[in-house]
Amino acid sequence: MRQVNRDWWASYFDDKYLQEYEPIFSAAEDRRDIARLIEVLGLPLGSRILDVPCGQGRHARLLAEAGFDVVGLDYSRHLLELAKNDWDGVRYIRGDMRKMPAPWTGRFDAVVNLFTSFGFFLNPADDMKVVREFARVLKPDGVLVWHGASRDGVMSGFVAKDWWQSNDGTFIAHERTFDPLSGIMSVFVRQGDAERQYRIRLYTATRLAELFAAEGLVVEEAYDGWTERPLRRRTGSMTLVARKSSR
Repeated sequence: MRQVNRDWWASYFDDKYLQEYEPIFSAAEDRRDIARLIEVLGLPLGSRILDVPCGQGRHARLLAEAGFDVVGLDYSRHLLELAKNDWDGVRYIRGDMRKMPAPWTGRFDAVVNLFTSFGFFLNPADDMKVVREFARVLKPDGVLVWHGASRDGVMSGFVAKDWWQSNDGTFIAHERTFDPLSGIMSVFVRQGDAERQYRIRLYTATRLAELFAAEGLVVEEAYDGWTERPLRRRTGSMTLVARKSSR
């Protein structure tokens, strides 16, 4: 059985990643998602928002454009260079979301974790470290918005294989396996002549709410993707809105 590199995330996010997800990266859809995100956040302009991980800045730049004070943190040097080259007032910082800068304690009005950017690490305790960091950098009454895959929904319509073509005609195929005990989905990617792999731990909304609550983050709302519809069992992606206790 093919094995995924333990630290796949350290080198995966490069030009091939951008090509792989090219059909999903739509400027028009990004704007619709951010409009909904701003509605969900309900924060005044000028509020401090941390986008982590921020990738190439596609969400961070739109939040800054809307009038928020935005910081983006990511581990990928490549994606951060792209974000900085398209500079838009966002402060971009390279770092590990398991251990963010110490001076950030209680700094942000909101933290956003978007596009299934959670569950990268082989040890589930590392996911808990990430949640702990989210809580630490939030102000009392600060808001966490988490958007990503719902394990229940993904499993109800599990797709073992699919394929598409990038804009330049490169053939991209995904082959997925799922381990129900660990909750890890492993994805083997054929991209032209190259082979790549990644792994992600999928969570139910219930389990995420438990992880968040352990760090004083109480889930107040759960939506079907970016819509206003409530989360359902067959929802493939979900948006959770949690608030940090002021105590």
